[in-house]
Amino acid sequence: MSARELDAAGIHDPSLRSSYETCRRLNAEHGKSYYLATLLLPPHKRPHVHALYGFARYADDFVDSLTAPDPDRLVAWGDAFLDAVRTGGSDDPVAAAAGHTMSRYRIPVAYVEAFLQSMRQDITVSSYATYDDLRDYMYGSAAVIGLQMVPVLGVVDDRAHHHAQLLGEAFQLTNFIRDVGEDLVRGRVYLPQEDLDAFGVQPHDLRPGPVRPEVRDLVQFEVERARRLYAEAAPGIDLLDPTSRDCVWTAFHLYGGILDEVERAGHDVLNQRVTVSRPRRLRIAGPRLVAAARARRRVRPAHHDGPTTSTSTSTT
Repeated sequence: MSARELDAAGIHDPSLRSSYETCRRLNAEHGKSYYLATLLLPPHKRPHVHALYGFARYADDFVDSLTAPDPDRLVAWGDAFLDAVRTGGSDDPVAAAAGHTMSRYRIPVAYVEAFLQSMRQDITVSSYATYDDLRDYMYGSAAVIGLQMVPVLGVVDDRAHHHAQLLGEAFQLTNFIRDVGEDLVRGRVYLPQEDLDAFGVQPHDLRPGPVRPEVRDLVQFEVERARRLYAEAAPGIDLLDPTSRDCVWTAFHLYGGILDEVERAGHDVLNQRVTVSRPRRLRIAGPRLVAAARARRRVRPAHHDGPTTSTSTSTT
């Protein structure tokens, strides 16, 4: 992370700067689409987005790692993080940065508690009977991530919070669609059992190998469901602070583009992990870089020690 970003964010303590850099590296390594989108934010917002992403990724890896899952460590680390948030400070770099961001932007601890509860659910729950059941899980695993980001991004209308929840769900459902084969290796099926039943699909049909037509139809059904979530979430982007809109639009299109790649792959998510190509990512993000720079020029300088609202002279 550049010193300019940390300076802009008012983060001067050397240890804390190092903690934020740890989170930035997690974002860069594991969230290429998110990381690219984050570069469109004003410098003072970027470290805090990296911190929130780093926290979610670090905690998720305790249960999702394909090589060394450690669910017991998730429980202990999560409890220690919550204690640190309540008392202030942590020796763990990810916890230190995330806790600092939560304090600065007054992010409710309840959001983190809900997230950790969903991560713990992955230890014992391997399938979901209905879509409503899955949405209950996604509230903690994804919707609250959107809600955590809102204070950092800034809003011009509080209705943005509802749309942020929906966008978090859209991103999560996109992950579930893309990772069907990978999640089965972990012993989990996130696509609702009621949907499998409707298309005549059994969990063993989701193993690597020839893809049955029924599986392709099931995946397309979930793709269409995810696209409806994106469509519902989209109006919320214009309710964000103008300097954050291009970042979120970029993430919206980059992650939504995974659904296009799923279709382009013939709905085969059992034998490969589809991705949005680097040239396409750059084609999406490039024009937004210019728009983001213009938005920053239209916004008057503000003090960056807490939640922000728009100080723009124009909301176009």
